[in-house]
Amino acid sequence: MRVLQVMAGAPHGGAETCFVDTVQALHRAGIDQRIVIRRDPARAKILRDGGLDPVELSFGARWIDLPTRFGLARVIDAYKPDIAMAWMRRAGSYMTRGRAVNLGWFGGFYDLKYYRNCDHLAGMSADMRDHIVKSGWPAERAHILRAYAPEARGRRLDRPEAPLLLALGRLHEAKAFDVLIDTMADVPAAHLWIAGEGHLRASLEQQIARLGLGDRVRLLGWRNDREDLLATCDVCVFPSRYEPFGIVSIEAWAAKVPLIATRSAGPGALIEDGSDGLLVPIDDRAALAEAMNRLIGDRALQAKLVAGGRRRYEAEFTEAAVVASYKALFEKMLAGR
Repeated sequence: MRVLQVMAGAPHGGAETCFVDTVQALHRAGIDQRIVIRRDPARAKILRDGGLDPVELSFGARWIDLPTRFGLARVIDAYKPDIAMAWMRRAGSYMTRGRAVNLGWFGGFYDLKYYRNCDHLAGMSADMRDHIVKSGWPAERAHILRAYAPEARGRRLDRPEAPLLLALGRLHEAKAFDVLIDTMADVPAAHLWIAGEGHLRASLEQQIARLGLGDRVRLLGWRNDREDLLATCDVCVFPSRYEPFGIVSIEAWAAKVPLIATRSAGPGALIEDGSDGLLVPIDDRAALAEAMNRLIGDRALQAKLVAGGRRRYEAEFTEAAVVASYKALFEKMLAGR
């Protein structure tokens, strides 16, 4: 079985992290893969360090980026994949029929027009699969492919003595880090680290300065040591306004860190409130502050949420479980071609 993996995503993001983790896991499991990515030296280095040698193409707008179209065609001609997997919309738009069995991957509720040359589609959750089918796709060719979180092996970093909250994600309006920073005024006992990069960095820095929180709130930039950060913090906070799935949730479960999230689409469907995390309404500063203050002061509740999250992780989101689901789907697709 030869699998072509195509990712044309941004330099930073949860879906992009999921891609890197997944192709490395499939590599460790012995799956023969050829990797094509949007030109990104940092991502290419991570993949090479993991034993994969990606082809880098520009992946501009498909109708004008002829070098990428021809470059991808040359890779397909040379590699002769059995399966070609397109990660997200831009990669999906570059798929061509007849060269392999094409699988389109959904990290959100995308328009199916980007996947018109795919044979099968898969989303990260039951809600995404339902969206695919309700958009007119045949149910027998719509699937669920879970993300996984690596088994936590992080090392503890230098940190403040006070309770430490951690948030992970792009500095984007959808992540609601502005609300989280505002909330820190009502959580005076804690410090906050935000690990991520994006176009809101300057405005968030200004917000931190305006509120006088510079001694307790830090923007760390994009980090590739997420396991270390999770091993260091006391609570993971995930305040998104919009989140189709939310890999941060399962990363916290894997790392045995208590979790607070909003009731955005992904975390709201994934997390069982009070069992493996605490859920609060979107953009509700008072409810978020109450949950943060409650959790950092209640060791018994922390232990309960950690135990519940760990059970969920071990049942559904380990590397072994997710690799098995990919293998099973690949075999099913090839049997039915």
